[in-house]
Amino acid sequence: MIVERIRAMLEACEAGTAAFPPAELYNEGWLLRIVLDWFARHGGDRYPLSPSPGARWFSQAWMPSAFLSRFRGDRLAEARTHADGVLGHFTIGDPGTAAMALTPGALQLVVIEAKLFARLSAGVRNAPYYDQAARSVACMAEAIRRADLDPEQLDSLGFYVLAPQARLDDGIFEWDVDPEAIRRKVRRRVEDYAGERDHWFRHWFEPTWRRIEIRCLSWEDIIEVIAFHSIEEGHIIDSFYGQCLRFNRPQSSRALPRAPLPVRPRGQMFATEQRSGSLGDAIPDSRFKIPESRD
Repeated sequence: MIVERIRAMLEACEAGTAAFPPAELYNEGWLLRIVLDWFARHGGDRYPLSPSPGARWFSQAWMPSAFLSRFRGDRLAEARTHADGVLGHFTIGDPGTAAMALTPGALQLVVIEAKLFARLSAGVRNAPYYDQAARSVACMAEAIRRADLDPEQLDSLGFYVLAPQARLDDGIFEWDVDPEAIRRKVRRRVEDYAGERDHWFRHWFEPTWRRIEIRCLSWEDIIEVIAFHSIEEGHIIDSFYGQCLRFNRPQSSRALPRAPLPVRPRGQMFATEQRSGSLGDAIPDSRFKIPESRD
């Protein structure tokens, strides 16, 4: 009964008679879940979001941190990091906390952050420079350490930011996902511990950082991949994406966050340039184009 009533309320959003803001349904969180569910059922093993055999996905998992509180009032401590999506071989503990732990012999760990118009979140209270990308990669290294795995043995290890193509074209995430910038932020975080985390950095973070793929993917490319396999499902997800853009777009263009000016020499490429390519590169025939359906 309750599930049926919830379904009816959600369907009212689609009908335009919602009893709550439609953005409760049409948002990047649900868009990511829909996409991961599709790849889990159809994706095979050709794309960055495809699960390996025996892998699973989970939304809003709590990632372990190497910088949890050591004692009451620890001024350097941080809480666990929430990941929009995790794909791989792992278990989820208490459903109330959704704590993630890699399984013995895990071969895949992919962490995904889903965005529409917002930037990645800024640093933690005790380390304002330690932003979401740096935290996520560091938490992945800690998850690997706790499972006592060699990062080299993982067949698939990645941190991906999913966002509209227009936001990627703006360069909004270039600095966030630059591998060298991520390494410097984590190194600075480690230095705050005056040697206590140096071993972790050398033996766990750096091997993970050298092995991991860090890149941005556009929602448009992902939907095109889905549509290549199933035009009908591609259209359905594309329509949902259009509603997400409609109900989450800032009222004024001034409200859109801007990318910070890069501090690296322009002669050096950012991660998105170094790791060029998209999901669409794996499509054998790119003639298919999804009709425009977004506001």
